[in-house]
Formats: sequence, structure tokens, C-alpha cells
Amino acid sequence: MNNQSQKISVIEKVGYSLGDLAANLVFQTLVTYLAYFYTDIYGLKAEDASVITLIVGLIAGFGFNPVIGAIADRTKTKWGKFRPWILFTAVPLGVCALLAFSTPDFDYKGKVMYAAITYSLLLLLYAGNNLPYSALSGVITGDMGERNSISSYRFVAVMFAQFFVQVFMLPIILSAGEGDKAAGIEIVMTWLAIIGTIMLLMTFFTTKERVVPTAEQQSNLKDDLKDLFQNKPWIIMLSVTTLIFITLAMKGGSFVYYFNNYVDEHSLKSFILPITAFFDSIGMNFFGADPKSAGFGLFNAGGIIMMIIGITFSKRFADKFGKRDTFMTSLFISTLFIAMFIFFPPESVLLMFGAQILHGFFYGISTPLLWAMIADVADYSEWKNNRRATAIIFSAMMVGLKVGLSIGSSLVAWIISTYGYISAEGGASVIQPETVAAGAKMLVSIFPAVPFFAACGLLFLYKIDKKMEVQIENDLKERRKK
Repeated sequence: MNNQSQKISVIEKVGYSLGDLAANLVFQTLVTYLAYFYTDIYGLKAEDASVITLIVGLIAGFGFNPVIGAIADRTKTKWGKFRPWILFTAVPLGVCALLAFSTPDFDYKGKVMYAAITYSLLLLLYAGNNLPYSALSGVITGDMGERNSISSYRFVAVMFAQFFVQVFMLPIILSAGEGDKAAGIEIVMTWLAIIGTIMLLMTFFTTKERVVPTAEQQSNLKDDLKDLFQNKPWIIMLSVTTLIFITLAMKGGSFVYYFNNYVDEHSLKSFILPITAFFDSIGMNFFGADPKSAGFGLFNAGGIIMMIIGITFSKRFADKFGKRDTFMTSLFISTLFIAMFIFFPPESVLLMFGAQILHGFFYGISTPLLWAMIADVADYSEWKNNRRATAIIFSAMMVGLKVGLSIGSSLVAWIISTYGYISAEGGASVIQPETVAAGAKMLVSIFPAVPFFAACGLLFLYKIDKKMEVQIENDLKERRKK
């Protein structure tokens, strides 16, 4: 392994983080709006939307990611293993993101086929871009302290993408389309595609791969897979990743239904009026005139701002207590605030916002640690087996991400349909049955809390604690010097 200086400049950390900012303009849009886009803008039946997101997502998770991971680990170019993937997928990813959220005028069968095809292409290109991008964090540096720092930069960028998508995107869609959500989302996605492509190119040009396998390292796919399935920390982190993204997809995709169908509009309007009035007075009306879309944006804003604050504490706690203990504790506390939503009546807007803010802070502490822990799992594999296979380990985690996202998104569409939800087309207004409010409430409370609590339980079995982190890092440094 190459053992040159492992310290990373601020410019490189920022450049690397721009890649996640770009990817999350796509990913956060999928998490927050995919089910809503299919049912309320494109006009698919909720059960059809559920089937598409589940089947395509599972194919992407179990098909695309392992293949790309195996190929990426064996990529050899003058730019390294992983950076070329970021370069060559930047433009196609932006194009497919636009196509997936476009609304061509087909008959219903054509719409279903178009949604399935464009979603498949989007997930294929997302895997081809984001999997090597994630694996890049494991080879930029072998210094675990620097990895914690990189992860913090990276997830501040993630929070900015999430902030834009969850806070401003719905009002901007309404404004850009002058009330036509289909036209508005195409305009917004066009600009996001252009901006995201530029940021991915900046990631390519500002980063460098430093942890490089020696020429003597020999391995094949069979060896890599054998190492993988004998790696208990990897199995645990795969399961944890899947459970976390089930919750994120379920919770993220449900709040738009929650605000539209459960939260009392009069109470919400009274609560947000001082805030929107302030922005109006300074000529910065970001949230639009609709109280529900404004409330939805402000609600997400409060949580994301506190997540960003929580991220700033992450490295400090991880350096002191270790990644595992910090991750497990902060995730557990954050889950308690999700579960609390089951107790809030429609008029308790203050309690809703308060729980969201506290959830955001504690979940923010855990956010950078997931991918830093996966990089540690790659080190653990090298430490145990004397072979490094970074991308296939990250690809397996991307399987967890895709499977979790697919299950969570499909559950949103399926569960809301079981409560009698009526789909619309082009954003048309539909009077929903009273049962939909109860379904929306369950979708933001009990249902998403269960996978998070299960993930906390699994982390008790994860053995790479603070002491082992230090041992692995020191042993690998000595090997690389030799």
C-alpha cells in the first residue's frame, strides 16, 4: 500500500464533499418526492408506484451495485480506480434525473413503462457514480481521524442538499410552473442536473487517491466475496444500512402526506405566520402563499438546521468515544423523537416542530459516522486478510442503501393506499377519505421508528470499538511502511 502523507487539505475536503452535494440533489428528491411525484403529479395509482419502486430498487440493489463494485475495484487508470467513474457518469446522471421526473403524455400503460425504464436508468447511473464516490473516501486517506473530518465535510454538504430539496423545492416547483407541478418539477430538475454535473466534475479535479494496493496484491472476485461473507462487521453494517434507509425513505416520503392530510391547516397557519411575515417584510418570501407547503418547508428547515449543528459535534464525540458508541447512542435518542409523533393531535404544531428539531440534532451526530464506519470495515478486511477490496465493500453497503430506499419508498405508497388514498394527476385537488390522516400519522411515527430501533440493537454486536479502531489503524500503518 502507498504510504505517502495522509493529511488532506481543506480544498480537497470541500471538493470531495461537492460530489455528495450533487448526488443528494438526486437522492433527496427520490426520498422526499418520488412517491408523491408518481401519485400526485404523474398520476400513477399508488399500488403501481409501490411495485415500480420496490422491484426496480431491488434489481438495482442486488444487480447493479455488486457488478459495479467488482469492476471498480479492478479499474486501473492514470486517475486511479474510482475517480474516473465520477468523471464519466456526471453528465448521464444529470440527464437521467431530468427524464425520471418528466411527465410525457402517454396512455396509462405507457406511463407505467416510462416510469419503470427511467427509474431503472437513474438507479444504474446513480450506482455507477455514487458507489465509486463512496469508495473514494476509503482511499483518499488511511488516517481515521482525517476520515472522520472528511465525513463531517461530506455530510454538511448532504445537509445543504437536503435543506434545499425538503425546504425550498416544493414552493419553487409551484412558482416555476405557475401552479402546474408537472411543468415546475421539470424546470427545477433541469437546473439541478446542470448544477450537479458541474459539482461532480469539481470533485474529480480536486481529489486524489492515496491508499493504493501494491502491485503484489493478487485477488479475484471469489476471494473478495469470501472475505466479505466472513466479515461479521460488514454483515452488521449491511443490515444497519438497510434498516436506516428504510426509515429515511419512509419518513422522508411521508411528511408531504402528513402535512396535506393530517396537520390542522388553521393551527399551522397561525404558527408559521410570524415567520413568513418576517421574510415577507424583508422581501424574501421563500415559502410561497400556500400554508401547507410553507409549513412543510419550515418544518424540514428546522430539522435540517439542527442536523447540521449535530454534525459539527460528530467528530468530537467519535474521536473521544469511538464511532460505534457515538452512532448507537445518538441514533437511539433520535428515534425516540420519531416515535413521539404518534401522540400529537393535528393541532399540536409546536410539539411537532419541537420533536423534529430534537430528532434532527441527535440524528445529525450519527449521520457522518455511517460511511466512516464502512471505510473502517474495509480496513478491518485488509487487516484480517491482507487484501484490500474497498469498492466491493462499499457496493455491498450500496445494496443496503438501495434495498432500504426501495422498501421504504414502496411502503409509503403501499401503506397510504391501504388507508384509502386516492391518486391525482398533475397536482389536481382530491378530497381524501378520513382514514388517510391516520395512515399519514402512522407513517411518520411508529412505522419508521421500528427499523431505527432494530439498527440500534444490531450495533451492540458490532465489535470495531474505539480500542480496535486504533489497533487497526496502527497495524496497517506499519504494514504499509514495509
